[in-house]
Amino acid sequence: MKRVLVVAYSQTGQLAAVTRSFTAPLVASSSVEVAFATLEPETPYPFPWPFLEFFNTFPETVHAMPRPLRPLKVASAGPFDLIILAYQVWFLSPSQPMTAFLQSREAARLLQGTPVITLIACRNMWLMAQETVKRNLHALGAHLIDNVVLTDRAHSAATFISTPLWMLTGRRGPFLRGAVPAAGITEADIAAASRFGRAIAEGLPDLDPARPHSLLRGLGAVTVDERLIASERIGYRSFRIWGRLLLMLGGPRSIARRFVLCVYIVFLATMILTVAPITAVVKRLLAPFTRERIARERAYFAAPSGEADDLRGDVAHG
Repeated sequence: MKRVLVVAYSQTGQLAAVTRSFTAPLVASSSVEVAFATLEPETPYPFPWPFLEFFNTFPETVHAMPRPLRPLKVASAGPFDLIILAYQVWFLSPSQPMTAFLQSREAARLLQGTPVITLIACRNMWLMAQETVKRNLHALGAHLIDNVVLTDRAHSAATFISTPLWMLTGRRGPFLRGAVPAAGITEADIAAASRFGRAIAEGLPDLDPARPHSLLRGLGAVTVDERLIASERIGYRSFRIWGRLLLMLGGPRSIARRFVLCVYIVFLATMILTVAPITAVVKRLLAPFTRERIARERAYFAAPSGEADDLRGDVAHG
């Protein structure tokens, strides 16, 4: 009997639905025992978010200063043959609850020497968050064997509107009489995530903890959007710099911090609406000269599971 632990935090319920679909074949398997642990912050995060509180969360998020968690509740004690970490992306970083878990004694005890699969559901940018998680897992002595990412399939311009509206109103849409599609992962993509669980259930008996290997290669576990690589790096640096400044001004209730935060929100919106399109044009013009470097970067960020040429085909037959 193989033992799997699923550690997750879902604020909107979307990641919880993805996780249920993902793990359904494991739960149904007679040769796998699955334990679930839901991360519970001592002070719950609001949903929908008040406007200023939403943005005021980013300094602590990007600088890995999360709110503390309640003690982790696991139905059965370790060790586990595989741990699945399901997390959201907040401000190009792992969500605060997942960061708090990775900093905890429970994580140090559970993850040491254990194969890990990460599961992400987000708008479209996840590269920098996963890099942070990878560093944490390496420090804890865990073995990352796969990464699965589900993103919003709508155009970036549409999700730039729909995702914030979802976070701030609690409504997924569609908005503007259908001109802006509903935010989030489609029901078809959520249902198709079960194919990963089937592959894990089939491959888990042969997984050697001493020499763990990918169980999901070739299944289209991730798709790297090369157009977003530079944007993520720039955005992450911006969050780090401004986040450090805001932390110097005091806690979330500091009047000075709130004032400067409002300035940053205007700055951020201006950058997204002006600099981002210009950067996209420049990248397209330089594409013939950077093709090899971009290919290397795509392969790096897609590891360890790798990309598939046609994820839509996998979804259609999932």
